[in-house]
Amino acid sequence: MKIAVIGASRGVGLELVKLALSENHEVTALLRNPSQLKINDANLKIVKGDIRDAASVKETVVGQEAVCICIGIPPTRKPIDIYSQGTLNVLAAMKGSPKMKLVAVTGIGAGDSKGHGGFFYDKIINPLLLGTIYQDKNKQESIIKASDSNWLIVRPGFLTNGAKTGQYRVIDDLTNITAGNISRSDVADFILKQLVTPTHFRKTPLLSY
Repeated sequence: MKIAVIGASRGVGLELVKLALSENHEVTALLRNPSQLKINDANLKIVKGDIRDAASVKETVVGQEAVCICIGIPPTRKPIDIYSQGTLNVLAAMKGSPKMKLVAVTGIGAGDSKGHGGFFYDKIINPLLLGTIYQDKNKQESIIKASDSNWLIVRPGFLTNGAKTGQYRVIDDLTNITAGNISRSDVADFILKQLVTPTHFRKTPLLSY
């Protein structure tokens, strides 16, 4: 499969690149600093650029079977729009490719997952440190849902650097649910499995142990 990964230098994006290459998929990674991705593989193509740059996004996306938005930024209280504007660039690059799959990683607190992170996260961490980030992630999710793309929005619980276990909950109904931990490797595992055998597209599953 031909898979584009935007936000491939670390986190879920990096784990997805590594896992996809290990299963012999062809990966195109968009990075602001290509030297950060220290992987040599014949199936890896690196594009230098940024999700805000429509030209480099188009170069990354065109010809792919799937594109995965895995970008992240440090906590901030300043207004941001990288998630929403970047997603608009991706959707524009996908025009004319109705079979292309779109996966976006948002997080606990986006959309109707707000209020499912536990008291400390919901009342302190998210509003004080992540408020503007999640305002923009909400816009991102709304843009994706309103598009005509074949989309999947993945909302991981609290991310860890643990190993890939393949054993985690995929939760569609958040009634009485409080998110737990999930490793970045297991998030990547879920994404790749969905790209190969889709069961949750046009849904917004929460991933948690």
